[in-house]
Amino acid sequence: MTTEKLRLREKTGYGFGDLASSMFWKIFGMYLLFFYTDIFGLPAAAVGTMFLVTRIWDTLFDPVVGVLADRTRSRWGKFRPYLLWFALPFGIIGTLMFVTPGFNTTGKLVYAYITYSLMMGVYSMINVPYASLLGVMSANIKERNVLSSFRMVFAFIGSFIALLLIEPLVKFFTGSSGNSQTGWTLGVMVIAILCVLFFLGCFLLTRERVKPIATRNDSLKDDIRDLVRNRPWWILLGAGMAALIFNSIRDGAAVYYFKYFVQSDATLHLPFSGTAITLTTLYLVLGQAFNIIGIITVTPLSNRFGKKMTYLGAMAGATVLSLAFYFIPRESIGWILVMQCLISMCAGSIFPLLWSMYADIADYSEWKTGRRATGLIFSSSSMSQKFGWTLGGALTGWLLGYYGFKANVVQTEDVQTGIRLMLSFFPAIGTLLSVLFIAFYPLNEKHMHTVTSELKEKRMQYPTEQIQ
Repeated sequence: MTTEKLRLREKTGYGFGDLASSMFWKIFGMYLLFFYTDIFGLPAAAVGTMFLVTRIWDTLFDPVVGVLADRTRSRWGKFRPYLLWFALPFGIIGTLMFVTPGFNTTGKLVYAYITYSLMMGVYSMINVPYASLLGVMSANIKERNVLSSFRMVFAFIGSFIALLLIEPLVKFFTGSSGNSQTGWTLGVMVIAILCVLFFLGCFLLTRERVKPIATRNDSLKDDIRDLVRNRPWWILLGAGMAALIFNSIRDGAAVYYFKYFVQSDATLHLPFSGTAITLTTLYLVLGQAFNIIGIITVTPLSNRFGKKMTYLGAMAGATVLSLAFYFIPRESIGWILVMQCLISMCAGSIFPLLWSMYADIADYSEWKTGRRATGLIFSSSSMSQKFGWTLGGALTGWLLGYYGFKANVVQTEDVQTGIRLMLSFFPAIGTLLSVLFIAFYPLNEKHMHTVTSELKEKRMQYPTEQIQ
């Protein structure tokens, strides 16, 4: 096992994986509820319930994938093969989600349940092993921080690309026919092709290096018992879930906020391109750009102040700014965009910290028990974040239904107020809960230095496996 610095080529390759995941994930978060209600013609409350039902089974499926990945043996390693095996199904099923067959409302809802459930399953099969890959590419804590930052920078670049492209693609493929359903299908297909290519790039450019100190096969019962007794894991579980509730409610309500509250058709003409983007797209793209700025700044901040204190500061800032967002009038477009930038910078900085801390927890568990279950820890952590996203997505649909939302009509004052709350006070509850959880996180940098040093000595006793 080696801890030398990873080459830029491999760090970039690792980033490709989340670039691919995030292109679809951001479209799901920002546009899927809108697509189902305003394009496919499903009731908002029914979609909210569908999100909850399908994501619960998917959330429980994540640890199954983690256990499978931990026990996978191949010439490519434990986790990389899944990038190769599931890249194409990811693109195909993701496209099928945006196909709009001419069924009645019940048939449409059944089709949505089936395609969405399949997509979430395939997403788990490729994304859980991808996340776990971080824990075995290097044992060096600082290298993991860098890898995590690369991952999140590329994730937000993927989101940026998807948000910048999706509306122009839909408009282009809709064309003069005015068939927006076909426009969405073909537009998403273009994104899907890019996702497949980037997943394959991630597979080709990365390597697995860290092997467990224990050479015996451990039982699933032992792995689960270790996980349940891992106090830092429980704390990070709650913090990540709350952060995803914050993100998913803001993301899911953003399109509705501009269409039904701001009610502006303003467009921005891009220089030298002859194209224009809507105010909604500008808002979303700015968010991704400042997510990336948050990621870039978090590594030096966490190296100086520690991961825990950096996380606390970012989430506290997001709480205050989200509460202030409610009081911005619809005419103050400049302030809406400024606040979006500041909130996004705070939000973007926490995700590389979360994944780096999960890698630390995998080391802590191995140090404490003598057994390593990287896939199970990362999958169960992914499970918590998906559950947070599930609750946030379901709440968005339910809240729209509660306030009396009806698609493609002028909304009442109550509905507009509800949409504003979904961009401000409701997300702030999530950030506040995340702050409360992370305040009790015990693995500081001094503790992890001891853990890493002792694990390194133990791993030196075992030869490195050759993985292609």
